[in-house]
This record gives sequence, structure tokens and C-alpha cells, in this order.
Amino acid sequence: MMEFNESIAKELLNSLALVLKTAQIHHIDNMAVTNSIEKFLSILRGHFQSEEVKIEIIGDYFYINDNRIRYTSEYIFNYDFLMREMRRIKLGTLIFHGDISFDDMRNLTIGILSAGLSEDPFNTLMNAMKEIENVEVMELKKVKEDETRLEKKEIIKRTYSSTVLLSKDVFNKLKAGERANLKKAKRVIGTVVDQIIEDETMLIGMTTIKDYDEYTYYHSVNVSILSVALGHRIGLPKKALSRLGLAALFHDIGKIDIPLEVLNKPTDFTEEEWRIVKEHPQNGATLLLNLRTIDELTISLIIPAFEHHLNYDLTGYPSIRSRLELDLFSRIIAIADQYDAMTSARVYSRVPMSPEMALSTMMERSGKQLDPTLLKVFINMVGVYPIGSLVMLDTKELGLVFENNPNPEFIERPRVLIIIDSSGHQVKGRVVDLMERDENGSFKRTIVKTLDPNKYGINLAEYIL
Repeated sequence: MMEFNESIAKELLNSLALVLKTAQIHHIDNMAVTNSIEKFLSILRGHFQSEEVKIEIIGDYFYINDNRIRYTSEYIFNYDFLMREMRRIKLGTLIFHGDISFDDMRNLTIGILSAGLSEDPFNTLMNAMKEIENVEVMELKKVKEDETRLEKKEIIKRTYSSTVLLSKDVFNKLKAGERANLKKAKRVIGTVVDQIIEDETMLIGMTTIKDYDEYTYYHSVNVSILSVALGHRIGLPKKALSRLGLAALFHDIGKIDIPLEVLNKPTDFTEEEWRIVKEHPQNGATLLLNLRTIDELTISLIIPAFEHHLNYDLTGYPSIRSRLELDLFSRIIAIADQYDAMTSARVYSRVPMSPEMALSTMMERSGKQLDPTLLKVFINMVGVYPIGSLVMLDTKELGLVFENNPNPEFIERPRVLIIIDSSGHQVKGRVVDLMERDENGSFKRTIVKTLDPNKYGINLAEYIL
């Protein structure tokens, strides 16, 4: 057996992802699809020769011939896409035997695409495999899938609740002049990081739950979750994600010095009140500076607390004497902070923006207030229609966005949980994939517009929780 080459294995995985991505956009016989299949086969034949090649999902990682493939920032989006697509059709293992032909690979691609639109995906794929000689597939290993998912939901709910309670405890203790328990905060954020790495969808879904009366605490937690998820998307290592999560949790800590009558004022600030509000970044940095000894962790908390309102082009506050490049954590937190603030109800803004409107507003600020590259990744992460969005389909059905489409080319076609049918009757939710096409090749369902769940008496928490 030839010596394993991880860099070639990474290229093979990336190439397989590109085959499926391209085939989702174009007809199977389009030149772009043909070229991507040829590229995959050239890597397979050129570097693995006639050796059997096994691509397998074990936990959160790909393995090729029993060697774990480490994620790299260069390929992370394609790896993420491939992982989601294989899990979606319950495909756990692909084995290529001998000299696979172009037709075998073409038929495999068709089979995978068909399986993705089927209510019984793996059996659909198995039926397609009858036409393929040199490829073998195995189902993703599972144990009591429904029970596991319900158990995971309960764990996610407990994590979210624990983080909100932690946020409340930290703010109240610091306000009372007491020391906050950073060790506990690190443990809780460590759990958040683990859950984002395992399955970001559920925890991001929790950020759609807003609490008007305790906005400050929920906002801090939501910004922490969204920041960690964005950091994970760009390939930050686990240790950095934990620090990012803590920095995001504490980003508004300076607001504890703002009088409540100013912080919760329902009308416009006076000039003096606005001056007080704009002091919270400096106050937050000072608080964190006095919280513990100066080390790498302390610095990673202080800088974002000071910088998160500076703006990408440095036109924000506080005013600074010289030009500087904003810290990566600060740029990530600024995006999460603006998004959650705009989509939340507050004293001075009882009606929150729809997620769609918030993202549109943020796009207008791209390159000015917000880092344009990170913003694109964020929009790809939450989707044009973020999880929890109430949408009307062209079939007159109403549904909640359940899961984003991992293919950025079809970001406007998520999976949707139908809650009201075309006759206007409430139904037990079933999930539909907006990528599904009819016999003529047209999409069966398309989002027409987003709706305000409050107008329809729909409690998002019932579905999210």
C-alpha cells in the first residue's frame, strides 16, 4: 500500500465537494460539471492509482483510508458543504474500487443529488448504485437518531439557559463591585464552543429567542453564540473560539455604569446622555483590566470591549488619535452585535427588524462600519432567511426556516418547517427542501416574502425549543 499523503487527500475531498456543488447549479452534462468530475478522477487515478479509496465520516471529521483529515481554512467551506450533504442523505462511507470510470462518477453524482430531494434518501441512493460498478456506499452510523436529537435539543436548551444566567450573574456582581467568576464563565463558553463545532444549527436557532425585559443578558449571550459560530466558519482553532466567546459575552460590560434611566430611555438621547452611552467601551476595557492580572486572555477580552463600536473605517467611537487595524475579534463581534441588536425588541425599538431587513441594512454598511469579507461569511452562515424566519411560500404555505442551504449559490433556498398549509390550516410541521424540483425541472416551492410572526400569533419559542 502506498504511503498516505494528507495534502492529496485534502485535494480529493475538496474536489468531491466541487463536483456536487457544480452539479447542483448546472445540468449534469454541463461542461462545468464534466470538468469537475474529470478533475476528481485525475486526483483519484493519479495519486491513488488502483488502490481502494475509502472516504468516511466519523463524528465531525472525514477519514480517508482510516486517516483523519484535518480541516484547513483553504478548504473549510467545501468540507463543511460536503459534510452537510453526506449527512443529509445519511451517507457515511464512499468506497472507490479500482479504476472508476467517468460514467460511474457521473451516475454517482446523479444518485447523490436525487437522494438529497427524497424522503427516503439513502434507499434512493442505493437504488441508483445498481447502475454503478466500482463504487460502494454505506449508511451513516446512527444510534436511536430521534432520541439522540431530542436529547441534544435538551442539552442545547440547558446550555443556552446556563449562559444567560451566567451573563446575568456576571453583570450583577460587577455592578455591585464584586468579583465575577471567570473560571465558571470559561467552562460555560467552552460548552458553547463544543456545541457550535458539533452542530451550529440548533444553538444559532436559540438566538432567535429574545427577552424584552432582560435584553442585556440575552443580547450578550446571542452575540457570543453568533461570534463563535462565525469564528468557527473562518477556521479559528478551539482555543481561539473560547476566547472569542468570552470576549463577546463581555463586550458590553461597560454598560453597567450607565444609569438605567438613560440605558432604557424610550426617546432620543440628549447630547449629554449620548456622551455617557459612548463612554461604555472605555469603561468596559477598564473594568476588565481590573478584573484579573494582565495576560493573553485579559488582552483578548479588553481589546474587543474597547473596539466593537469603532467601525471598520474607524468612524465610530471612542475617538482615537492614530489609525489602527481593528482586532479580528472586534470585527467579528461588531457584526454579531449589530445583527442581534437590530433583530431584538428594546425599550426604544419595540418592533424589531426582520432578519432579512437587518442583513440588508448591514450590507449597506459593508466596508464602512463592518468588515466586508467577514460579513459575507456571516450572511452565508445565517442565510438570507435566517433560522426561525417566518416565510410565505408561493404555494401559500407558511413555514419557519429550519436549516440553511450549505451551498452559497442557493442561499435563498433553505429547508422549511411547514406550520400552516395552503388552505390556512395549522399542521404538524414537516420539513420541505426548497431545492426540490418537479418533473419539469422547476422548483416546487419558492419563498415569496418574510412575515412578522407576532401578527400571526406564532410563538417562535414553541418551535425552536
